[in-house]
Amino acid sequence: MGMRMKSACMLFAVLLSGGCATSPAAPDPNAPKSIRASKIILVGDSTTAVQGGWGGSFCAEHVTSFAACVNLARGGRSSGSYLAEGSWELALAEARAPGFVNKWILIQFGHNDQPGKPGRSTDLATEFPANLRRYVNEARAAGANPVLVTPLTRRMFKDGVLQDDLGPWAEATARVAAEMNVPLIDLHARSHDAIQAMGPIAANEMAQRPPSPEVAAAAAKGTSIPGSTGVTATEVNDPPPVAGMAQPKLSFDYTHLGVHGADYFSAMVTAALAIAVPDLRPLLIP
Repeated sequence: MGMRMKSACMLFAVLLSGGCATSPAAPDPNAPKSIRASKIILVGDSTTAVQGGWGGSFCAEHVTSFAACVNLARGGRSSGSYLAEGSWELALAEARAPGFVNKWILIQFGHNDQPGKPGRSTDLATEFPANLRRYVNEARAAGANPVLVTPLTRRMFKDGVLQDDLGPWAEATARVAAEMNVPLIDLHARSHDAIQAMGPIAANEMAQRPPSPEVAAAAAKGTSIPGSTGVTATEVNDPPPVAGMAQPKLSFDYTHLGVHGADYFSAMVTAALAIAVPDLRPLLIP
């Protein structure tokens, strides 16, 4: 076969194969890497929510930018009413959202599960633990890692001794965590010990507003009196700074947290979380 014929055949073969073979391009060392972000979802009542709980400070100050922190806790909710109103479905939707390599849901209830709260109370022996088990099972089914948190202590004293009215709900939460192999943040025990150690005067500084002179005087003697003592109605809520905006609901009480209290207990939660869930440590700021 002549040279001209061989050259024509080679050209024809190249055209059939789609062109001359080329080596694959080397990876660009300056190309941006795909982000590996995680998500932390907070579920609970007012002691976790913004404007009254530790969750706002936790999301703002204690996670890196590689962790989306979504606070879905809401005031006045129990483990039952949070389910009934559909708030839990919103949390599960956040857990199912694509794009995150890891997702955690922190779950704290107890305050509004106590008796005497119509539409919210749950039975301690049956409903409360059953609700917590449902949260755990459904969080896992949604691809998230549940973390149970025992309820934040209240801050009422009698003769210098902190009154513990949430212990049974903390114990029930701990039992479910052990039963279902779920990480536990025993915020109740940690906060109880911290408040007892600081005493009633310093404990009152955790509230949203300063106590009245009458409440402060009682604290100095070691016993808490109703937080509303000596407070007029006009002192409880400020008007909204801009017409049509939400009205802040700030008051002195022995349950909710002001800025100082939120910062104090969010740091406590962060420290406990770093121990209970080691995989979260790189995303947490002390």
